[in-house]
Amino acid sequence: MKKILLASLIVSSIAIPGLGHAMVAMDDDSLSGVSGQALLSMEYNAGYNVIDAKGQNVDQTNLGFYKLGLEAEMEINANIKKLQLGCGGVNGIGKCDIDIDNISLSGLQGANYTSDDRAASSALITNPFVEFAIKNPKSASTREVLGFRLSAEKIAGLMTIGTENSSTPNGINSFSGYMKTKASSGVATTDPRVMNYAATGQYIEGAVIGTLIGIPLELHYKSNDYSFNLTSTTAPFTIPSTIVSGTRLTEAVLKGTGTVNKIDFAGPLAAQISALGLNLTLDKDITGSLTGLQTDITVNQNLGLIHSLYLNNASSLSLQTQQILWPGASVAANRGWWLAIEDEVDLGSISPTTNVKITDEVLKQTIAGINHDLTSKPRPCGDLLIGCVATAALDVGEIKNPAVINFPLQNLTLQGQNFKSNCFGGLKFC
Repeated sequence: MKKILLASLIVSSIAIPGLGHAMVAMDDDSLSGVSGQALLSMEYNAGYNVIDAKGQNVDQTNLGFYKLGLEAEMEINANIKKLQLGCGGVNGIGKCDIDIDNISLSGLQGANYTSDDRAASSALITNPFVEFAIKNPKSASTREVLGFRLSAEKIAGLMTIGTENSSTPNGINSFSGYMKTKASSGVATTDPRVMNYAATGQYIEGAVIGTLIGIPLELHYKSNDYSFNLTSTTAPFTIPSTIVSGTRLTEAVLKGTGTVNKIDFAGPLAAQISALGLNLTLDKDITGSLTGLQTDITVNQNLGLIHSLYLNNASSLSLQTQQILWPGASVAANRGWWLAIEDEVDLGSISPTTNVKITDEVLKQTIAGINHDLTSKPRPCGDLLIGCVATAALDVGEIKNPAVINFPLQNLTLQGQNFKSNCFGGLKFC
């Protein structure tokens, strides 16, 4: 009965004059005054010869890009236990293009957030789309699909990888794709250590000025019998924005510069000296400080120690049979699976959470500057026999060493990579 009444009502509304609305054809001028938004959109972009952010010349004049998009905003909160793509295959056996454990995607978080805060939030995906790269797009007989990618105009959220920020790499096992780190700074604290001939394999050379019957004498010494205790110090450093891009990467190489604050040292030094035909022994407890050291920093960082990625731009996951520079991407994607994170990755504070060691190789680079200062500025030691020879103490004061030393660091646990899980109740992963 209800169906009959509904049908009658529809027929009546069409039949009654003034209530019926037939479809009317519109010309182009009329259509141009109408605006609206479709749920789905399609777009075509012709490829062209282009240079990417790495300086690669990518010829794509025979490619066309077809994009099918969803004009909408989507919210998502997700955890992925294991993501493995491209294992074996064209890039070789034994590894995967992408192998990542414990991925979490949530809304962006402010300072001092909790796991519950994060689990209750959602990342915002604006206008997601799928795009295809077609070779010879204008030829029906020879055109070929070379790849596809899943992306969005914008993804705003917090992506974390792994279960904890510790000295043990976890999360990224292998990575094929593109990311760019923001310029970062930090302060490394060095461990105290001993500097001696066994560590450096080099002599300490210098000069002292002693007086004999009121006459100043400059005495040169050269010693392989020394042992100086170096105190702990701090070394501020900065690392500029760095592109990390390639196939099946397991580590990133970050380069920067820094300074080393004052290092106090103390310890014995013995050397033979000659004065007025006499062979004398210089046997001193040396004290002083080393200043002015500059550093060229090279950090070999396991990607499993990078955990927090703050997203607020386009990111994409693609698969291609050849190198392709997708529209809007910074660099060309290599063959195979490829994850492109277009936002700069903010490493936060890159201060190591533990002290770093001064290696023998670092010490060796300081000797030339120490010897130059001690030789070019002879230290006074008083009376030749009483002060220089008999007295055990000698304060050499400040040794200014403007040397630029190569200071390698490896697998730093970074303070700025701390994160909370995306689980209620504080579980590490759920």
